[in-house]
Amino acid sequence: MILISSSFSDGQRIPGDFAFCIPDPEHHVCLGSNRNPHLAWSGAPTGTRSFALICHDPDVPSQGDDVNQEDRTVPASLARVDFFHWVLLDLPATLSEIRAGEFSNDVTPRGKSGPHAPHDARQGINDYTNWFAGDNDMRGDYYGYDGPCPPWNDEIVHHYVFTLFALDVARLDIDGKLTGQQLRAAMQGHILADASLTDLPPASKRSYAVTIGFC
Repeated sequence: MILISSSFSDGQRIPGDFAFCIPDPEHHVCLGSNRNPHLAWSGAPTGTRSFALICHDPDVPSQGDDVNQEDRTVPASLARVDFFHWVLLDLPATLSEIRAGEFSNDVTPRGKSGPHAPHDARQGINDYTNWFAGDNDMRGDYYGYDGPCPPWNDEIVHHYVFTLFALDVARLDIDGKLTGQQLRAAMQGHILADASLTDLPPASKRSYAVTIGFC
């Protein structure tokens, strides 16, 4: 099975249009356009009855004490954990493409609604749900796609991995506010094939900040 994207190339930086935040020299970061990227796939094996998709960052600091703090850095030696940016399941077996911006086209304070999604699919909550839990202006259930926003003071470059799974069931037996960990567990024993793309955070370009006007 092959997974491709017209929004970014495998191993390259993702454009700011598909990021939750983008670098800015004056304010560290500004909000990005937060559109989901285009994805297309082919070569699903015989017996595929649905697809699931996960986007995760495996490089998130296991402790947040130094994250985004002036005059401090997040050390490269710190243990890292997964942060889920997109949890999508029950995509029909007849589908072979997701359009750019089809599932997300902006930053939505307090999160986008769910779990219902286009193509009669379902979306779980991503890890911005926990990240913003203590923020009165932003807290809520963040369903669907919310793109990269790595710590601006991290010593390492983060990676964002989009993985498509071909499954042998039309609907996974899982309900509620689904997390990435729960989806991974529910897929066990049902995965026929998978394919991945990896991108890096958006490059620093002042024109992005001017365009979105959040600085």
